[in-house]
Amino acid sequence: MAKANRLTRWVRYTALALGTSLALSSAASAAPIIMATKSFTEQHIMSAMTTMWLKKKGFEIEAKTNLATTIVRNAMLSKQIDMTWEYTGTSLIIFNHIEQRMTPEEAYQTVKKLDGEKGLIWLNPAPMNNTYAFAMQRERAEQEHITTMSQLVAKIEQVRKTDPENNWMLGLDLEFAGRSDGLKPLQQAYGLALDRPQIRQMDPGLVYNAIRDGFVDAGLIYTTDGRVKGFELKVLEDDKGFFPSYAMTPVVRKDTLEAHPGLAEALNQLSPLITDDAITEMNKRVDIDHQSPQQVARDFLKSNGLL
Repeated sequence: MAKANRLTRWVRYTALALGTSLALSSAASAAPIIMATKSFTEQHIMSAMTTMWLKKKGFEIEAKTNLATTIVRNAMLSKQIDMTWEYTGTSLIIFNHIEQRMTPEEAYQTVKKLDGEKGLIWLNPAPMNNTYAFAMQRERAEQEHITTMSQLVAKIEQVRKTDPENNWMLGLDLEFAGRSDGLKPLQQAYGLALDRPQIRQMDPGLVYNAIRDGFVDAGLIYTTDGRVKGFELKVLEDDKGFFPSYAMTPVVRKDTLEAHPGLAEALNQLSPLITDDAITEMNKRVDIDHQSPQQVARDFLKSNGLL
């Protein structure tokens, strides 16, 4: 009888252990989280950083990089992709076709609601804004006492009246110069009068060099580009709030969050650390100092006590 009781207990223990093992095995073998990112430095860094961080938190993740914005969006909606780092302005304007001027918080709440209806959940946004802005050589901006767009416009108008032979020139990328929400509405918002010779159109990447080398007096840039810091450029304040907010935010499919408990908390722990200064410095280390996105991401996580 004692032997039978021991055998019963052994069978029960084995069944319990096997059940626990199968449950753990099932969780471990769940399909990996598929993350997509785009084809520029900032997104490469976030891909590397998110992969390292989520793996440390126990998630299996597969990163797909260098994808176009619309491809990522369509893949999210068709459930081929589980998550991405998207920008509020991109969803607001490109995906939801809203051109109404909004504060950063209004933009975030709007895309959170509209995309939420499609099963795409916007988590906590990073405190950074990779939007358009105009920039000058930092030393020159300080000498000219120019810190805002309105001051830049006033300076351009002053030079136009007092020294028309030396009108200021602006460097713009080809897309912005011709977009319906680009140069023309900017001129209307700021009362910026420009003659055709004052507009220098070029590849977006060349604008930074043109400002640094004095080929143009000011130019259109992205605020978190590493060359802003690497080339000692001064980003001018958009004091009339013309440019939309582009806060980078983890966006995850609702069913993915449900299938992976703790994923939202892990991403919301990471996003508050990605400030303008932090991402600009990381972009600089990749684009100017030629370090790999993986090394830069690892150093950032370590410096914040996450690795």
